Amino acid sequence: MDGKFFLVVFASVFFAEIGDKTQLATVLFAADDERSRWLVFAAASLALILATAIGVFVGALAGRHIPPNTLRIAAGIGFIAIGTWTLFRA
Repeated sequence: MDGKFFLVVFASVFFAEIGDKTQLATVLFAADDERSRWLVFAAASLALILATAIGVFVGALAGRHIPPNTLRIAAGIGFIAIGTWTLFRA
């Protein structure tokens, strides 16, 4: 196993998830005293695992047909577009 690559992927995803809408939704669910925090943890974890599995599958499929540099450029443009939309939405 490539430990350095593992840490890069882990850190990238971990820091991208901190404070995002997914984490905020999880915080709100966990704040409900009538619900089990373990149930919230299990459901949120399973949802993130499934979303990640879909991302890996789509990435592997796209990687077979689209050059990696094109994927990086498309991802960069997508992030810029989302950021711009976030800054200027009414």
